[in-house]
Order: sequence, then structure tokens, then C-alpha cells
Amino acid sequence: DAEISRCDLQCEVNNVNHHTDLNGTDRLIVRRGQAFTLTLHLQSGQFELGVSTFSLVVETGPCANEASKTKAEFVLSESPVENSWSVVASHHDEYSLSLSISSPPNACIGRYSLSFKQNRSIPLEDFILLFNPWCPGDSVYMNDEDSLSEYVLAQDGLIFRGTHKSTIPAAWNFGQFEPGILDACLRLLDENPKFLNNADRDCSKRCSPVYITRVVSAMVNCNDDKGVLTGRWDNNYKDGVSPMSWNGSVEILQDWDTMSCKPVKYGQCWVFAAVGCTGNFLIRVITNYLNFHCWVESWMTRPDLKSGFDGWQASDPTPQERSEGAYCCGPVPVRAIKEGELTVKYDAPFVFAEVNADEVCFIKRKDGTQEKMHFTAKVGEKISTKGVGSDKREDITHLYKYPEGSDEERKVFEKANHQNKLLKEDTEEGLNIKIKVSQEMKMGSDFDVFAVITNNTPMAKLCRLMFCARAACYNSVMGIECGSKDLLNVQLQPNEEKQIPLRVIYSKYCHAITDQNLIKLAALLIDYGTKDAILAMRDIYLENPPIKIKILGEPKANRKMAAEISLINPLSESLDDCTFCMEGANLTQGKIIREKISPVAPGQEAKVKVYFCPTKAGLRKLVVDFNSNRLRDVKGYRNVIIA
Repeated sequence: DAEISRCDLQCEVNNVNHHTDLNGTDRLIVRRGQAFTLTLHLQSGQFELGVSTFSLVVETGPCANEASKTKAEFVLSESPVENSWSVVASHHDEYSLSLSISSPPNACIGRYSLSFKQNRSIPLEDFILLFNPWCPGDSVYMNDEDSLSEYVLAQDGLIFRGTHKSTIPAAWNFGQFEPGILDACLRLLDENPKFLNNADRDCSKRCSPVYITRVVSAMVNCNDDKGVLTGRWDNNYKDGVSPMSWNGSVEILQDWDTMSCKPVKYGQCWVFAAVGCTGNFLIRVITNYLNFHCWVESWMTRPDLKSGFDGWQASDPTPQERSEGAYCCGPVPVRAIKEGELTVKYDAPFVFAEVNADEVCFIKRKDGTQEKMHFTAKVGEKISTKGVGSDKREDITHLYKYPEGSDEERKVFEKANHQNKLLKEDTEEGLNIKIKVSQEMKMGSDFDVFAVITNNTPMAKLCRLMFCARAACYNSVMGIECGSKDLLNVQLQPNEEKQIPLRVIYSKYCHAITDQNLIKLAALLIDYGTKDAILAMRDIYLENPPIKIKILGEPKANRKMAAEISLINPLSESLDDCTFCMEGANLTQGKIIREKISPVAPGQEAKVKVYFCPTKAGLRKLVVDFNSNRLRDVKGYRNVIIA
């Protein structure tokens, strides 16, 4: 019998080969469908290869068994066994035995124990097995190195905010390789209700990225489980953190893990989506405009569906409605949404509505009657994600929708039975109204917006115009009025166009605007002759001042570096309670650096000097957030190349 004195898992070599070394090399983390090596150091030279027989046993989950494919016992073979656990000897001498272990590309992911069995079982070391986007046999395989670098290995990215007319990139620190994050993500699987109700069944299904996606979608929110985040949308965040203030997933997952899975306060759609991306397989954050919402896409095959639905799959961890009894959504093939295949699982009708819904408004008259107005071509514009290998916005609307007005679009709406979309609108005839804005609308400034009225009829028109600006949230919750104009008698000659300005003044909107910097403009035109009402609406985003980040000296791994961070106060009043918050993968050791500064007078510069110690070479993003009494959640970032 072999007397084993030590097992060397060769963590550094294996983790590098399996693209997991960014998680560290102090433990074995490997990907399924790819061999890894280990060396058994023997106490005596009695073991003879080919004469002495033994087997290895791998187990995952608390109820591991072979029927559930959560346990496998396999003997030494001459060559790897395809699509199965197997072991071959790669080297043998008197006091050591080197083995190459292969896992099937559809093995269950998670924590595994490894044992050596020869008459008796000898526990060896534990390891972690992950999905393998580099393995052609894995259902998450992607044959593009640039995309793999972007969607698997990049620890930071961009989430697009603002409006469809003013897309604002906000940097996010996913930090999936920061200490403790992988363990928090694995704990998330073990805290999900399906595991707690039937651990054997749950672990046996962890071979499927479809199943894992649904579990993660449910567990990122805490609506019906011990999930990560509590959602809140009423601007009252005193007992937690404003969703706008987060710059990354690391502190959120660390807090959830260290607080015994007590939900972290608070999240909104982009926070739910970003946390859902951290630690997962091939995945990216998606932003949809009108109405603003974020979700995630994961790359995988769909063997549970008919052919043609492999590739990007949409899922949505923001709790909105239940799917199979839990607050989760997806995954549903993006291709199915484009083709109007609403019977495809999971939750195709819901995601289809997110990009094709009508916007409905009601006009209430003084006599109590109401008029319903449909806007059919607005929801689902500029669907965006970060470009591969760059900080440019990639427009992926074409993946979700055919071009507006095309024959293919009409066929999709017929298939989806979307009757309102089938009604062809003619907005050029009769009276028309639209809203134009100034080129620069900056926080702290006064600016003009314009109602543009056109009379495309052969007769003169007498109308009433009501033009209003109100503070707003991205989910269309309205705030305080910050500018209005009511013109009782607007006369328009045949084919005449008039442009009517509305001045939006800082002294009025400063007390009304939320930390999302959004103002909703609404212009209502009433034709006195026909009593018809025409409505135009537009959201505008007030641009924050830029945060300047200056790196002092040459950044090198494991060497102290400094950065100078500054911002000019653009307001006509002093900024109080000022704080800069900084974080970055492999820059701030998984922590957020907070620096409070003195009040900043109008036109003066807020400035801090901070020190970091980068731990790894490569391209990193230093993400910065600035908060004060009047200027809230100003975002900035800088790419830093660590030598």
C-alpha cells in the first residue's frame, strides 16, 4: 500500500493553466473539462506503478452520490477518458507519484473533496471546480480570446447611465478576484432555498449554467430568500447606502458574507445587475433606455431548447415579478426576444416587454375625464454594453430588435400579438410638438429648453401650451416642479413652426433634483378647435463636473503609488460634507478608501492626495465617487497601467 506523506496540488501551475491565478495560488481552483496535475509524496518505495492498484474519489455537496453525479470514483488509466472523471500517471519514481486528473466538461461546479483509495480512504486536499469558457465541450465555451479577457478576466467595467440622448459611462469594480469574493459567491449557492430544501438535487443541477443563472438571479435580491441586496426606490436611504453611492461589488458581497447573509442596503437595477456579474461565468451588464433599466447577459448553449437559441441569454436579478415562485428572471435567449418567440423559457414575455412595451400617459381634464395616450416607439432604445477591450459604448439594440418599421419588425409584433405596435403612426400630419434642449446642460447652470410646435395643416390653429420641468427619477417617479410656462393663446398659421423657450434656473431645481440628476420635461398642446391634446416628453441629464485623476510617478506592482484627485465646485454655493471615495481591483486591497475634506467655495477646487499599493500588474481602473450636500454621487475613473 502507498503511504502518502504529502499531497502537492501544484496550485500555482494549475491555477495559471486554468485562468484562475488571479484568485490567488494558495489553493487549487480549476475549470471543468481540463486536466490538472498533482504529486503524491510517498513515505516508502513499496508502491509499484502497474502492480499496485488505487482509485481517486471526488465529491461535492453534503449528500454526494454517484447517481446524482456529485461523486465519482475512478481508477488509474493509460489515457484520459473522454467526458468522464479520469486519472493517468504522468511521472513516477521511488518516492513520488505525479497524476493528471481530468474532469468532464459538464461536471457540477463547486467545492470538491479529493480522496486516495487503496484498501482504505485517505483524504487529500480540497479544490474548487468552475465553469470553463476555454473548453470546447463546456456549454459556456466562447472561441474569442478578446471576449474571454473582457467577460471573464476583467475585474472592472462600465455601466451606462444617464438618458438615451446622454449616455453616461460609470466605472464599476466587479472585483471577482479580490480576497473572499469567490467564497462569498459559492456561499450564495449554498444559501439558496433550493439547496436548503434539497441539497442533493440542487448540487446535481450545478452542472447547468441555465440553473446557476436562475439561482444567482434569485439570490442577488433578498425578496424571498437570504439574498444579497435589498431594493429601495423612494430616495430614503438613511439606514443604509444610497444605490447611487456604490462603485463596486466587493464591499457589498463582503458585507453580506461577514454579516451572516443579512441583506445589504440598498440596491437598484444597475447594482443588482453588477453584483450578479461578479464571480459568474461569461457575463456582461446591459443598459436599456426608455425606460431606463439594467440587466445581465450570460453566454451559453441552450440544450433545453430547440436549435438556434445558443449565445447571449438575458436574465434580470432586480426583483420585479415571480418566476416559478421566486423573484428571478431568465435566462432567455436574446434571439428569442428579437424573433418574438414568447413561449421560450425563461420569462420571454417579461423581457420582450422590457424592450418593446408601450409608454402610456393619461391626461386628466378639469371635468374629471381622462384621455389615454400611447407612445409605441420609445421603449428599448440604445440598448448598451461596454465594448470589448475598450471603454466605448457598444450598441446592441440590433440583437434585441429588428429596425423600426421593417417588415421583420412587423412580423415579430404579429407573432407576439402586440397590437399597438401594429398600428402605424403618422406623426407628420396635423399639429405636432417636440422638445429640443440646449447643447450644454450642466449641474449648477441655468439653461433653456424649447417646445417646438408645428402646424402641418392648411388652416390656422389656436392652441394652449403648458410646458413644465420637474425633477425625476429614472423610473419616472416625479419630484418637485422646477420651471413651468402656461401660454393660453398660441396662434399658428398654416405650415408655421414656433419655438417657445422655457428657462430652467439652478436656484429652482437645486432643492428639487435627486442624486440621479434627471429632469423630466413635458409639453402639452391643446387644440381649442378640435379639443385634441398632444403630449411630448423628454428626460434630460444634468452633467456633473469632471473628476480629474493624476497619477504621480510610475505605477508598479507591490510599490507604493500616489494619485491626486480633484474636482471644481461648479455651483454658486459652498459644498459641505465633502467626501471622496476610491476603489479599484488590485489597487485598494478590496477596500474603499474614504477621504473627507473641508468645505469648498464656489469655483474652488476640491482636492485629495491618496496612496495605493498595487498588488498585480495589468490594466486597472481607479474608480472615484464624490459626495457633498449639493453635489451628490459624482462619478469618475481613470485607467491605470501597473508595470
